[in-house]
Amino acid sequence: MGSHGAKAQAFYGAVIHSLSTPGHDLEILPAALLIVEARGVITAFHKEVKPGEVGSLIDTATTTLHYLSPSQSIIPGFIDTHNHAPQWAQRGLGQGQHILDWLSAITFPNEGRFRDPSHAQRIYSSAIDGFLRQGITTASYYGSIHPEATNILADLCLAKGQRAFVGKCNMTRNSPDYYRDASVEQSLQDTESCIAHIRKIDPEGKLLKHVLTPRFAISCDAECLAGLGQIAAQNPDLPIQTHFNEAEQEITATRELFPQFSSEADLYHHYGLLTKRSILAHCCYMAPHEFDKLKELQCGVAHCPISNMTVGGGFMAAPIREFLNRGIKVGLGTDSGGGFSSSMLDAIRQAMIASHAREVESKGRDKGLKIAEAFYLATLGGAEVCCLEDKVGNFEVGKEFDALVVDWQRDGVMTIVEEQDELGTVFEKFVMTGDDRNIVRVFVKGRVVREVKI
Repeated sequence: MGSHGAKAQAFYGAVIHSLSTPGHDLEILPAALLIVEARGVITAFHKEVKPGEVGSLIDTATTTLHYLSPSQSIIPGFIDTHNHAPQWAQRGLGQGQHILDWLSAITFPNEGRFRDPSHAQRIYSSAIDGFLRQGITTASYYGSIHPEATNILADLCLAKGQRAFVGKCNMTRNSPDYYRDASVEQSLQDTESCIAHIRKIDPEGKLLKHVLTPRFAISCDAECLAGLGQIAAQNPDLPIQTHFNEAEQEITATRELFPQFSSEADLYHHYGLLTKRSILAHCCYMAPHEFDKLKELQCGVAHCPISNMTVGGGFMAAPIREFLNRGIKVGLGTDSGGGFSSSMLDAIRQAMIASHAREVESKGRDKGLKIAEAFYLATLGGAEVCCLEDKVGNFEVGKEFDALVVDWQRDGVMTIVEEQDELGTVFEKFVMTGDDRNIVRVFVKGRVVREVKI
């Protein structure tokens, strides 16, 4: 666990990743050679290399060579575009409740406990370890309203080596007294202090960024949204995240609070919170002009297929095919406590299931997702949503090496691999039936951040 000093690394074996093509095609390479410099940047990607040629392509004096076993492959790290870190301890609770009821009964009492720094330290440490174990190398985290706890989350992400957006939740109304910012001014001041903290501990932004996080319009006064919009304008490097058109109950309440706006797109745009850096969670119910607005402003969609269908009251298959057809950025989110699983593999599977339900509902208009497309959403698509596609998401030369070593032969429940199986078949078996037991090594920026001893 730690860096490899000044040495570069090379990896020889099977490599699978998504391409930046209109069809989000998979590239499946049985015998490839990836070379990663000491800083964690990919410097060469030889896609078809015979075993006897490997030595001539690397400098063995300055490079550590890793041979993958015949049962192993390298894939990009998963990118979780929507994750509530405080909800790690409430996963699976409140299934079937409508969103505002679920927040009041389950979520706010749980998140209120993060006023205690020791509680934050314990839960966040477990959460990051758990997500890294499941191959999530990048996460966009909602914290709680508490600045000290949010800073602890950032500290732990940096210490454990996870790439992360970390946001202090802004909540100035419509929540219990024990779980509400003291005032708009205090909410914005706490946000500024959390921004400063992350810039202090990771001044070059190698792994961390603060993400502006108005929980949703229901929980924010107009003055709070306006203040966050001003911070966004003054800090063009900062991403923005919020919940967007998640459930009918939430949409109705938002319209009652902001009757001057005809849609959530118009509302957030008015306050300067819709930009190419915006990560909009759920997006289940979309008016025609909202598709146009998201495309025009280059916003990203965090698709949360598990929570959309199990908790919150959306119970709705989001229009992912239409987003993709319109060229709107889409990634996957586990939503942590908002569903039954925090696994990105489960999110991939549920995304496919939800898309096929949408195909039936639309009488064939919105075609279901293929495995290659769903995998793209979990990797390169998520990178695009987070505006990190120049850094991570696949193995293009010049990107940073965020990767998973997957082993098909590990004890677990993955479908048995047979001798005649081609690599594409084995990959499909892993995506549809594998789990974290098949992920034996996790890299972020070229550094091993989790490893299973074999």
